[in-house]
Amino acid sequence: MGSTGSTGQTGSTSADRSGDARDRDSEGRARNARPRDGLGRPLPYGTDGVPRQPEGVVRTPQETVAEAQRLLDEGKPFHAHEVFEDAWKSGPDAERELWRGLAQLAVGLTHAARGNLTGGARLLRRGAGAIEAWAAGSGQPLPHGIDLEGIAAWARELAQDVERDGRAVDAGARAPRLRGAGTGR
Repeated sequence: MGSTGSTGQTGSTSADRSGDARDRDSEGRARNARPRDGLGRPLPYGTDGVPRQPEGVVRTPQETVAEAQRLLDEGKPFHAHEVFEDAWKSGPDAERELWRGLAQLAVGLTHAARGNLTGGARLLRRGAGAIEAWAAGSGQPLPHGIDLEGIAAWARELAQDVERDGRAVDAGARAPRLRGAGTGR
């Protein structure tokens, strides 16, 4: 049951939300507790969705790569992006752009799978450029065993494919291999 506010009206719950009600924590920040599908698209409140990735998890780089790869293989690039985002926010400053570039690639795959082909291709190319720039600046082409050159090639190839074919892709079937052979399975 919802709470009664200063207007005397009963507030909505997450299962019964009015169009203008917002899901906020006690400090007014958005909680974004709405259920989502495997590609991160919002579903109606009360619908069973795919479990969300917990936010703010501090993982080792090896754990980050393993968890992101698992999610990518399952066709959940939106969720993999959240894992990369945690790494960019909690990791060392020297690796921030690496993880951010990987998050952009995961979001690019998400958009390509959702059918936003222009945005997907743009983010795939932006992410490829970001990880290539990071590798050039750091002198580390294989940080934490991640094949940056292979992943950049995968991203550019996928961007070209979605633009040429003009249709959404299967995120699991087109997921990159983060370690070794950037394309294929």
